[in-house]
Amino acid sequence: MAYKILIVDDDVLLRRSLAFNFEKCGYPANTAENAEDALAIINIDPPDLILLDIGLPGMDGLDAISEIRNSKNIPVIFLTARRSGSDQVTGLNAGADDYITKPFDFDVLLAHVKAVLRRRENPVPEPAENILQVGDLKLDFPQHKAEIGGKELELSPKEFELLTAMALNADHIISTDNLLKRVWGAEYTGDPQVLYVHIRWLRSKIEEDPDHPKRILTVRSVGYKFNSTLSE
Repeated sequence: MAYKILIVDDDVLLRRSLAFNFEKCGYPANTAENAEDALAIINIDPPDLILLDIGLPGMDGLDAISEIRNSKNIPVIFLTARRSGSDQVTGLNAGADDYITKPFDFDVLLAHVKAVLRRRENPVPEPAENILQVGDLKLDFPQHKAEIGGKELELSPKEFELLTAMALNADHIISTDNLLKRVWGAEYTGDPQVLYVHIRWLRSKIEEDPDHPKRILTVRSVGYKFNSTLSE
């Protein structure tokens, strides 16, 4: 299967260079110079992965990914000159699967693209049962739904995968590296900040007080533990 890539950047030379190199590597590539054109392409011929600049003319990349996430579950990697830690957190918070700063080496970008596509094809393994009950958490795998105390949670696909990985190891410590490998793929080489951001999102949705979590516990310098029995 040849994965289709959509490259969205207002730098015409970069667009052409990336499209040429990806097609040489066996990935059909389409391009757009702005978010509006990209959204039109996505609706007509959805790609398997999107490389998206943030600093686009008109609608920027952050607004564009919000539009994409409203209707499509397509992996998005931000390619941007915005290098600060806060910019990376903002990009990941917006829903990006990865964040790469310019300038970059094409081989490094290609490795990230392959890792993201592998994660899409090989999500966190689910148990043989269709339903997993851990304390008052209920995971419905065929429906990709999660409930706590009978109340349905609004989770993104990646949040559901992360919660599944921890619930399958409830009451056991799971390391940061292990979580990254399980949810983002065995060869993920990106910033672990992506995990910290998703943990924060999950806590905001499942904890009564996200600043003092009782379900997703941090084990300092090691990783996390999902607590199946809440203490008073």
